[in-house]
Amino acid sequence: MTNAFLTQSTLPYQLPPFAEIRDEDYLPAFKAGFQEQLEEIREITANPEPADFVNTIEALERSGRVLHRTAIAFFTVSAAHATEAVQLIEQQVMPLMAEHQDAIYLNRALWERVQAVPEAGLEPEALRLLSEYRKAFLRAGADLDDAGQERMRGYNRRLSELSTAFSQRLLADTNARALYVADRGDLAGLGDDDIAAAAAAAREAGHEEGYLLPLVLPTPQPALARLTNRDTRRRLFEASTGRGFTGDNETLSTAAEIASLRAERARLLGFATHAEYVLDSQTAPSLDAVRSMLDRLVPPAVRNAEAEAEQLRQVARREGFELAPWDWAWCSEQVRREKYDVDLAELRPWFELERVLHDGVFRAATRLYGITFEERTDLPGYHPDVRVWEVRNEDGSPLGLFLGDYYARGTKNGGAWMNPVVEQSGLLDSPVVVANNLNISRPADGEPTLLTFDEVNTLFHEFGHALHGLFSNVRYPRFSGTSVPRDFVEYPSQVNEMWMLDPEILAGFARHYRTDEPLPREAVDKVRAAQLWGEGFRTTEYLGATLLDLAWHTLEPGTRVDDAAAFEANALKEAGLGLALVPPRYRTGYFKHIFASGYAAAYYAYIWSEVLDADTVEWFTENGGLLRENGDRFRKLLLSRGNAMDPLEAFREFRGREARIEPLLKRRGLD
Repeated sequence: MTNAFLTQSTLPYQLPPFAEIRDEDYLPAFKAGFQEQLEEIREITANPEPADFVNTIEALERSGRVLHRTAIAFFTVSAAHATEAVQLIEQQVMPLMAEHQDAIYLNRALWERVQAVPEAGLEPEALRLLSEYRKAFLRAGADLDDAGQERMRGYNRRLSELSTAFSQRLLADTNARALYVADRGDLAGLGDDDIAAAAAAAREAGHEEGYLLPLVLPTPQPALARLTNRDTRRRLFEASTGRGFTGDNETLSTAAEIASLRAERARLLGFATHAEYVLDSQTAPSLDAVRSMLDRLVPPAVRNAEAEAEQLRQVARREGFELAPWDWAWCSEQVRREKYDVDLAELRPWFELERVLHDGVFRAATRLYGITFEERTDLPGYHPDVRVWEVRNEDGSPLGLFLGDYYARGTKNGGAWMNPVVEQSGLLDSPVVVANNLNISRPADGEPTLLTFDEVNTLFHEFGHALHGLFSNVRYPRFSGTSVPRDFVEYPSQVNEMWMLDPEILAGFARHYRTDEPLPREAVDKVRAAQLWGEGFRTTEYLGATLLDLAWHTLEPGTRVDDAAAFEANALKEAGLGLALVPPRYRTGYFKHIFASGYAAAYYAYIWSEVLDADTVEWFTENGGLLRENGDRFRKLLLSRGNAMDPLEAFREFRGREARIEPLLKRRGLD
């Protein structure tokens, strides 16, 4: 049998032939890809002609096609369907990937050619590409002496091993700590569909009877808002917040070593901390600018959270207990119900997955951008749950493929994300394929998939990332789609959330799954009126995670953290966020974003991007909302550009000015 990665896929849009890919294909394909790209690099450095943009920079962009095809398919699968075989491959591949990257970016002959490429006469996108390559080489250590480069290789290899270990241990601990309940009565407050799903999850996990509540990635667990049994709430909360802290799958020591090595690597590259190293490549001008913004937000957020807590304590005392962290969500829903006459759990029958997807998410994109969707059951995904849609422009011209993978499973990482599967590029004549992953609980057989209010919002959010990828119209693959600075990438996805409660879109998808009756208008009005309720908690828990991230990544080189739990507690206290009732959205033990993903020292990106988002929502509102001309402008001036121009310049061209923070402050009740 031939290895599927050694030739370009012949499927539509170059979709990887997942049905033909075997686990044993990956490692040989990686090795063949490494060898091929290194030979291409040797050809670049051996070229007797003077270095120019085409024979050096474009040649670099064209190199490594086998490796790229293999890596993008493998990491799509390792995030969403990490079987034991896939995890073993990942453990072998990650150090090899780190070594390969070093073999390119620490190649002195290649670095000399990149430096020698003339800038004169280059088009803006080409000039930006040259600049980005030069910066990437410097940030990788190209200017270090031999001893420094050897240390860099050691750091990179060890960090790749540790990040893989953190991710795999967290997945194992998340599965192991899923809450098993023997008595149905302990799940009082959950709907029949939730209980049926919990029973199905228990059978899938090997239990002959009882119920299982799988854990989602953040600290808050959806069931906490509905469980009336206080001891079950406590057990679920402690299972969530205890991940990675003890046992065979402990991650705290791994996290501490990662942070320490990142600090050492940053010093080697001339930066005081890893955070300053990260901020050097973001849209935020400096670490001080980020801290200044966060410091401005913490006091009002905490005041709002404390005011909310006072109302929750009244509910708790009325019910005969003192408020604890595991009670917050449940008591908050009681206040929402009593004060605003809104029970978000009761809205779930109006949020059925297929309806939300087709008549909500897709319909908003069609109204705004003219694109259409046709499901392609003939095209394979990497798992039976994966669905494939072909996306076309209004004139029928092909745009790309969209993959949706919505259900939780034991082999899938927690949380929700978008990732490219094929990256758009004019240089390579490459189309675009993107995937969205969520972790929705699978219903019992024959039952509908009913979503929570937050899950509907997440569908819109992640599809905003998908649109960013689908609309990419750049020449160079390095700039494709969401390949923008981390503190800009969340901006388009956050904007797309606005269409969830747009009256026209909401009326289309919020219909009762049994009766087809629309969600009553008064219920919608109440949801809108209650939008600020709970914002103190949400902002405070987010800021807790953000400042915990910065605490880990502003460690001075040489610092060793022996007690990560104590470090975390002290960091939150010093940030003014040591609230026992409001733990951070992610604690160290399960903070995958920063220890096994791309958000290290950049979790601030969500709220930094939200400044742009809130200002853009204001622009759409001022200009008529869900209109094609508005969508066309947003697509042309911002979504299509990827990183081919400075993202903030793209924003200024779209908005006509710099972003203002006031819309964000108003949205979060901080004005």
